[in-house]
Amino acid sequence: MPDADIAIIGGSGLYHLEGLEDVEEADIVTPFGAPSDIITIGTIQGRRVAFLPRHGRRHRISPSELPALANIYALKSLGVERVIAVSAVGSLREDIHPLDIVIPDQLIDHTSNRNNTFFTNGAVAHIALAEPFCPELRHALEQAARRANANFHNGGTCLVMEGPQFSTRAESHMYREWGADIIVMTTLPEAKLAREAEMCYIMLALVTDYDCWHPQYKSVTADIVLANLEKGITAAENILQLAIPLIPEEQNCSCPSVLQDALVTAPQDIPLETREQLHLLLEKYLDGGNNV
Repeated sequence: MPDADIAIIGGSGLYHLEGLEDVEEADIVTPFGAPSDIITIGTIQGRRVAFLPRHGRRHRISPSELPALANIYALKSLGVERVIAVSAVGSLREDIHPLDIVIPDQLIDHTSNRNNTFFTNGAVAHIALAEPFCPELRHALEQAARRANANFHNGGTCLVMEGPQFSTRAESHMYREWGADIIVMTTLPEAKLAREAEMCYIMLALVTDYDCWHPQYKSVTADIVLANLEKGITAAENILQLAIPLIPEEQNCSCPSVLQDALVTAPQDIPLETREQLHLLLEKYLDGGNNV
């Protein structure tokens, strides 16, 4: 199987990654089913990069139906240590304009119908999520956005709603009162699952609209989102190309060891079937790293 240490998850409007060389494809089936699509692996400036279109190449998977567990597990099986997730978002702030880029630092989970953990069926882990995004990846994206002369905002709170419908106006105003800066349908449970899999995760958000709170702009529609994505996706792609060589070879953050203090169930008490299912995540904690 091919391998990669960096992954790009492409959201709406980003269904393939430019600039990949020595391209291979991986059609993976995980213990949690198949991921959203075949994963493309290639080289960018000497780094092996995997690309997965979150909604499938023809945008056929709704936010609530995304196979997030399979997506993260499949990337982990390729050796991926860092994940950059690209998403189209709505702005909940006057000064965050359509076509701006946001690199958020916080999340609010307002989803209601998603499997958001690998740890069930006799295995319990409580991971720390106070800082849901990796600081090392944030630094790389920030540097890349500056080099790209992008209109970007470093920091901000992203609210993740269930969808697939857009907000009501009352909801949009409520989210603003909660302190949210942007709104999206897909970053969770991705960010939680990546943390459970001890992978670094960061979000690169492309603003397409003002949701429906702004009195001077039309309420968001799919046509508005897609039209602004077509205008702004080049900026996101440029940042990705610049960011990849800026990512350190070695992880110097806490992401690769979060389970060390999070796994509550003693390894010997985890059922064999669950141990086998989660072996890729738990192998260094089970039986001294030996096979289950």
